[in-house]
Amino acid sequence: MTMPEQVFTAHYGTSIIHYHLEHRRRKTLAIEVHPDGAVRVMVPPGTPLETVAQKVSKRARWILRQQREFAQYPPLQPPKAYQSGETHRYLGRQYRLKVVQGSPVQVKLSRGWLEVHSPDPARVGPLLERWFRLRAETVITERMGVVLERLKPHGLTHSGEFQLKKMDKRWGSCTAEGRIYLNPRLIAAPKDCIDYVLTHELCHTRIHRHSSAFYALLSKCLPDWKETRARLNRLVELEA
Repeated sequence: MTMPEQVFTAHYGTSIIHYHLEHRRRKTLAIEVHPDGAVRVMVPPGTPLETVAQKVSKRARWILRQQREFAQYPPLQPPKAYQSGETHRYLGRQYRLKVVQGSPVQVKLSRGWLEVHSPDPARVGPLLERWFRLRAETVITERMGVVLERLKPHGLTHSGEFQLKKMDKRWGSCTAEGRIYLNPRLIAAPKDCIDYVLTHELCHTRIHRHSSAFYALLSKCLPDWKETRARLNRLVELEA
């Protein structure tokens, strides 16, 4: 059973951090920064508020850096209607959707058009999303091999395994154990942008947090990562 959440504030220089405090049956204190910028602090029952405040103040610089990182992602876009004429991006290029009512069921690229053939218009969305996901698995697997070869001189190694996972305002994530999750929407991005995301997450296998040491490693592995990230966020919209 959990106790009701409470909202507190912490100050770091001229910045103010609002955080939600939640008491849980756990042994340690944990701080999470969510994609919308919300900060959540989970603590064991009975933890003094002074202890929580000290911990938040100690991690304030990291919290603000995480919030800035999330703020750089593009705003969420409304879901697609999957109707003829709307645009969809694939590997950096824009394609017009053309819905063809008929058989056989298929999805194909044809002279700037993304054609979806189906006898049932209601199936267009699921068919197209399945096609994008399959293409994401294939293309990202290929790019992972390329990126891993590039990172060998920097001493970074990995099995190359990853899982596709829909995420709001995130292109990828890496657990402390080195498991990599990637947003299937990456298939909309140019290959060099996909390479940037892979490099970013692979650097996390060595340095988990977004620390100065992490960014130094990322810059060493991919000197133009800032420009590539800006291009990715400019070209590809995340969807709700």
